[in-house]
Amino acid sequence: MRPRSVVVVGAGPAGMGAATVLAERGVAVTLVEREAFVGGRAAAWLDRLKDGTPFHMQRGIHTFPRHHYNVRALLRRVDPRLSSLVRLEDRLLLGPHGMEESFGKLPALPPFNVVSLLRRTPALRTRKLLRVNLRATLEMLRYDPERTYTLFDKLSAAEYLDSLRLPHDVREVLFTPIARTLFHAEDTLSAAELLLAIHAQILANAEGMVPDVMKVPLSTALWEPLLRYLEQCGATFRPSTTVRAVEGGTDGGWRTVLSDGDVIPSDGVVLATTVPALKAIVHTSPALGDADWRDDVMHGEVTSGYAAWWLWLDQPVSATRPAYAQTTGFGILDAILLPHWFSDESAHWAARTGGSVVALHAYAVPRSMDEAEAKREMLEALFGLYPELRGARVLDERYVVGHDAPAFPPGSIEHRLRVSTPSVGVTVAGDHVAMALPTAVMERAVTSGIMAANHLLNLWGVREEIVWSVPARGLFPRGVMG
Repeated sequence: MRPRSVVVVGAGPAGMGAATVLAERGVAVTLVEREAFVGGRAAAWLDRLKDGTPFHMQRGIHTFPRHHYNVRALLRRVDPRLSSLVRLEDRLLLGPHGMEESFGKLPALPPFNVVSLLRRTPALRTRKLLRVNLRATLEMLRYDPERTYTLFDKLSAAEYLDSLRLPHDVREVLFTPIARTLFHAEDTLSAAELLLAIHAQILANAEGMVPDVMKVPLSTALWEPLLRYLEQCGATFRPSTTVRAVEGGTDGGWRTVLSDGDVIPSDGVVLATTVPALKAIVHTSPALGDADWRDDVMHGEVTSGYAAWWLWLDQPVSATRPAYAQTTGFGILDAILLPHWFSDESAHWAARTGGSVVALHAYAVPRSMDEAEAKREMLEALFGLYPELRGARVLDERYVVGHDAPAFPPGSIEHRLRVSTPSVGVTVAGDHVAMALPTAVMERAVTSGIMAANHLLNLWGVREEIVWSVPARGLFPRGVMG
């Protein structure tokens, strides 16, 4: 094989996954990134507190579920023993009126994990269960990447959950938090995407429902070492650079025009950007795709917004509080994390000051809600759940909000992009890409990047990377239940 070259646009999880697979096989990779650092929405960057303490800021605390096999495989490139990860003791779900559900003591193997969870949910032992729509509920066990989207993509998650006629508290325990981890409220999310998430996170997950977290910043544990690894494999990194256009080359390849005026010829291009950035590139690149594909690109949307609010407080939180708690029924607040329970950086600060570090996450902030209102709602929820912090003084804070997570509204599957494109040698990667494998968020991004690289390698007759996944179909696939 003659030497091949690829331009990877975007150095987030998808782009880093694609670049790694390509560079390992001797492809000359040029990695183009608009930021000065790598990691995309999962990046961490150096900051400094008012007291002079340096720390790595990030949009939120990223968890590493054990069934996210491809993310963990990427991490093993630079951390073979996964020594940067620590297993949480538990993951709690906190709700109104003292509701508390633990996921730490559930059996790992499905469906025993679900049976155990259902048995200890009080509302599932009431007469209200006689009203449940069993046929619609059992669709969760029949997940199929084609059938499920054909039947349920045009419904919203709210409409599907309404059809189940489940008790309200059961719905809040089992399903509402899953929808919100996809950065959606129930009424804005495709029911098929919700069913995929239920399948991937619970019904096909044999690794347990308590994730790992990083004890060191993501930048120093994963992204910076991985970038050095790529450079050792011959890759070139172009930070603080955007792509103006992708043009067809005279020799059948491609020419990527950069914002600094450089033009990079290559055999292939991986477009691993956010949805808005992808739309901008396609708009200025008439050589890409055909009319239908370009129309699908322009149909891409982003969610309303997700926020992470970091608080450095002068008082400790109760030692009984979990490191990671999801919440439901408390407005926009979706999770409370205590980084000083597991992060070396935060633990050192808390030990020195006697205070605590609290990270509040809101995954689906309405567009009409401003920062002040969002903070008030999250803070009131925090004080209601952790009252010992009500008198704490905020020594420092960071509020980060993002508006670039992909949206999966009802009826959107017909316009969702796949890894391959009509242009030979051009692929797309990112957590907005539709795939047959049941993945979401960072695992979908990394998996799509690997598959984008595999598509190019297949064109050139080069061995592809193995892609791992939970089972692609439900416990009772098509035909088993009629």
